[in-house]
Amino acid sequence: MATRQKVLVLYLKSSAPDSEVAGWAMYDGTGKRRHMAGDEQEPPCLTGLDALFDGWRLIQASPLQPETPGAELRTSHLKY
Repeated sequence: MATRQKVLVLYLKSSAPDSEVAGWAMYDGTGKRRHMAGDEQEPPCLTGLDALFDGWRLIQASPLQPETPGAELRTSHLKY
């Protein structure tokens, strides 16, 4: 039997793990529950640190920076 997992994506108000959650998305690979955008009013965790305390693994992704006009199609490295 293949191992399945849940993925929780948190959008924090700043890059600090103890900052408040501004938005979130939940993906359930176990198939036990179907999550829909906007199906919950409250985030599953209040901060990134709360997610760590609840047993989630934390990965910080680079923020997407808007390109300057005229350079939208230029490829480059991520900032961090």
